[in-house]
Amino acid sequence: MIRENQKLLNIMHIIIDAVIIAFSFILAYMLRFDDTWSPLIKYNIIKPPFGYYKSLEEYRNMLIMLIPCYIIIYYLCGMYDPKRTSGRRSELFSLIKASIGGMLYTVAILYFLLRENNYARLFLGIFVILNITIDYMFRLVVIKILRNMRRAGKNLKHILIVGYSRTARGYIDRLRVHPEWGYSIHGMLDDNQPEGTTYRHVQVIGTMDKLPGLLASNEYDEIAITLGIDDYGKLEKIVGICEKSGVHTKFIPDYNNIIPTKPYTEDLDGIPVIHVRHVPLSSSFNKVLKRCVDIFGSLVAIIIFCIPMLATALIIKLTSPGPLIFKQKRIGLHNREFSIYKFRSMKVQEEHKEKKAWTTENDPRVTKFGRFMRKTNIDELPQLFNVLKGDMSLVGPRPERPYFVDKFKEEIPRYMVKHQVRPGMTGWAQVNGYRGDTSITKRIECDLYYVENWSMFLDFKILFLTFFGNKVNKNAY
Repeated sequence: MIRENQKLLNIMHIIIDAVIIAFSFILAYMLRFDDTWSPLIKYNIIKPPFGYYKSLEEYRNMLIMLIPCYIIIYYLCGMYDPKRTSGRRSELFSLIKASIGGMLYTVAILYFLLRENNYARLFLGIFVILNITIDYMFRLVVIKILRNMRRAGKNLKHILIVGYSRTARGYIDRLRVHPEWGYSIHGMLDDNQPEGTTYRHVQVIGTMDKLPGLLASNEYDEIAITLGIDDYGKLEKIVGICEKSGVHTKFIPDYNNIIPTKPYTEDLDGIPVIHVRHVPLSSSFNKVLKRCVDIFGSLVAIIIFCIPMLATALIIKLTSPGPLIFKQKRIGLHNREFSIYKFRSMKVQEEHKEKKAWTTENDPRVTKFGRFMRKTNIDELPQLFNVLKGDMSLVGPRPERPYFVDKFKEEIPRYMVKHQVRPGMTGWAQVNGYRGDTSITKRIECDLYYVENWSMFLDFKILFLTFFGNKVNKNAY
């Protein structure tokens, strides 16, 4: 039944998508060319058209080609796949990608294959924006309706769980937290737990020998295999039984305690290889892109902050004896040591004490002007030269002293993973308030999130929050 519902929903989506494309196309034409009606022209948002431009009837010829092209690309981009567990952002990203791809493909055919170059570029831009906006609003309404229906017990996907394990419990927990996903669990099969064992109202209804008979009833939309790692010897047999019945089967692996992260799979000439950790910055393209941004950003920042840095150096010289620049050994990319530069904000102290001392609130070693520098992050400005040299990045996990690295790597699991990327002047942990004398565990969780989810958008977000967030100066002693 759920498959028939999905087919019906997809047909409805295709028809409404076609209507939205046609409506957005005609509306874009009116906004661009109808100078008696268009609010864009009336309020001088865009200039009125001049010279010759095609009539709406001539533009409709383009629409005949545009609609099937868009629908095909929507399909290829997964716009008609079931999305019970995906969010609104994922839907918007897929729609933007499909819409831009569809327009680029259409324009390529018009300009290079059909040699038609009399279509206004601004009109095409208005069409893309309108189509994305209207289609996304429609999809939000559909998502809302479907989620409400599933909460009410309609449009459910009926599943059977094979294997009672910690993975099964975690899987059930998530389905119970999200009733809008619409999963109805009919029970569990397990060879190690007695029949009637219950977890969150889901019962063990028998051993795994019952699986063929239950599948023959054709009552299930999905089989979720959640075997404990000790039962993996049964996996091949269970998958074979499920495949023979033709039911959709998914496998939830029990490796969270062994590989505590989100791995990714590589195809090695037909052999799947699981990488323990996905690090986007291991890509050469991403590394070069980030390095280019670092070089450009550090140069611009040095030019902008050159006068404040000179003024800071003068004040330090006048208010506290000792060097202007404080150099300290830190651990960076691939566990290599480098010297980090900071404006000196403390009184000069013995090196062996400084290596092991942690700055705390109201630390007596901090000078009066040093306290101001730390609160405003002015003391960090010389690190722009670390960025320019390549020891650091504008954004990344904050580097730590060798003494603390040796200490934390024995106490905190996965602490050393942060050194797979360049350390940064600011980072995800810092904009979330984890700096100074705060939880190292929470800080590492933030660093690992950054390492595994890096993107240029995330870097720009962290830079924005560094300047305008309300947590970045928290715990800055």
